[in-house]
Amino acid sequence: MASKSKQVADGNNKVKLQDSAWKRALVANAEWPDKEEFLDVIYWMRQAMGIILGLFWGLLPMKGFVGLLLFVLVNAAVIYFYVNNFQSIDEEEYGGLWEITKEGFMTSFAGFLVTWIIVYTGLHIADTL
Repeated sequence: MASKSKQVADGNNKVKLQDSAWKRALVANAEWPDKEEFLDVIYWMRQAMGIILGLFWGLLPMKGFVGLLLFVLVNAAVIYFYVNNFQSIDEEEYGGLWEITKEGFMTSFAGFLVTWIIVYTGLHIADTL
């Protein structure tokens, strides 16, 4: 099976389409011939973001609904910016913005909650006893 080695120019950078999805994920306006690869990048970005925000929220003594709401807003805003401004993706090719926004959200939310609870409990629960 022959693979394409087409190159996409982005300023001074050239990215081959056969390069890994992560290399293309870090280059603005990369081509995504396989829609599933792009959705995989969104999924794993969300997982990493959930754990990072969980650590950050746990280090801060953040509690309750404010932490949950901030997580949802930050998570949605980062993905929206990445898809529309950095990658300039046509959302309709992926089923609309709502489909991209839903991609991996619940597992990211679960990872965020577990991380937030563990870090918060380990650092701040002795303060309340």
